[in-house]
Amino acid sequence: PSSAAVPPRMPQQAGGQASWAQQVHQLAGGADEQPVAPWKPPVEDLFQAAARRQAAARPAGLGKRFAARLIDSVVVGAVTAAAAVPLGVRAVDHIRQKVDAARLSGHEVTVWLLDGTTGTSLAVVLAVLLLSGVVYEVLPTVKWGRTLGKKLCGLEVRDIEAHEPPTFAPALRRWLVYSVPGLLGIGVVGVLWCLFDRPWHQCWHDKAAHTFVAG
Repeated sequence: PSSAAVPPRMPQQAGGQASWAQQVHQLAGGADEQPVAPWKPPVEDLFQAAARRQAAARPAGLGKRFAARLIDSVVVGAVTAAAAVPLGVRAVDHIRQKVDAARLSGHEVTVWLLDGTTGTSLAVVLAVLLLSGVVYEVLPTVKWGRTLGKKLCGLEVRDIEAHEPPTFAPALRRWLVYSVPGLLGIGVVGVLWCLFDRPWHQCWHDKAAHTFVAG
């Protein structure tokens, strides 16, 4: 009878001690098996994680929104005041000179407060206000979704559907709908609208731009 098959002998290291590879081969019985890859923890895709965080964003608290708007208003107001104060002083002096001239004339004269000088000063102040609003609020909102005030308060402006910062046109429309009613004295109504709006707590300027403030 034929003897049982004997597994091939593996060369041993010096000293009679089998190497680690030989011991593994002997334990496996010399079977030709595929190597097992070591387990690795799953790695989360960064872009998918960011998309999930954006989709999970909820409207910010009204207290933080008020604080952020206060900071932004102080910054824009300071820049506008830097141009408005000297122009305002000039306009007041101009009107005072017109009133004094009317008194000295000895006749009844109508003094118009708005003329070429005061109208130019007013136009410059409005232009500075518009330009500072575009540079300070519109452009940062397009690029990062937030102004300095919103950054300090941990807020972001996002499109309702895409949950991303708005493009230039909606961001500009958002700023204009906020600032123009404010100059007309009815802006407070649009700002307080978020107290009653559901579910996104939008102000008038948010509704015009199809955005919401996430926190």
